[in-house]
Amino acid sequence: MNFKQEFRQFILPLKGLDKKVTIIFLSVAVLQTISWYFTSRQFFRDNFFLLFESSTDVYLFEFLYWFAGDFLVLLVIPFLIIKIFLREKISEYGLIIGNYKTGLTLSFIFLAVMFPIVWFASSSQSFSSAYPMLNSIKDSWIHFFIFESGLLLYMFAWEFIWRGFTLFGLKEKFGAYSIFIQMIPFVILHNGKPELETFGAIIAAIALGVLAFRTRSILYGVLTHFGVMFIIELFSILRFKSGNYGTGLNSFIEVMNQLFN
Repeated sequence: MNFKQEFRQFILPLKGLDKKVTIIFLSVAVLQTISWYFTSRQFFRDNFFLLFESSTDVYLFEFLYWFAGDFLVLLVIPFLIIKIFLREKISEYGLIIGNYKTGLTLSFIFLAVMFPIVWFASSSQSFSSAYPMLNSIKDSWIHFFIFESGLLLYMFAWEFIWRGFTLFGLKEKFGAYSIFIQMIPFVILHNGKPELETFGAIIAAIALGVLAFRTRSILYGVLTHFGVMFIIELFSILRFKSGNYGTGLNSFIEVMNQLFN
């Protein structure tokens, strides 16, 4: 077999591929790679840290760079891909209110379940060493709310790239299997976090995928995902301030009293 024939055989499986599915798979791969290398905290440290080194807020700037960078890469650029290359409506990718009754009900149930789970998890050593993600928010509520505002933007982009762009983009071709397709990279990107959180990401990815699938919207995924992260960060700070890492009712009251001190 000569080279020309070999090349034809090589590209034969690529012929007749679904254009939309191909664009989405390639886009997600490229965008996630850009995110990993160019909008990460590590990239900020390697390239911009010295510019802000004299500032006491340098680490806050580092996180805000990450949040804003991923908002651009994981949400704004996919918007453009949808409009320019796929020529479809953004609303078809989950940016609608959708079935709000189901969405709000399931979001409330999910957060109600996660609240006690996070409370008990926050008493562990692995949890306290991982959260809060930014130490300076332990001492400044202003920093805390700035950080959480940036985190909300990040969560919006995070939910859109997986539950919006990926899930809804692949739904026509793969149906409910798109829930499991978006689960895989979501879980992989949790590697390196506390073990329980990474294993929990499997369940969370499926649950958030089903939530988006049922409501036809990513908004309730943003609400629940950000809500859980907000509770995680808040508990970690309040436990630090109180010095109480117990799990009983008295510990809970003492920890929550820090909100008013």
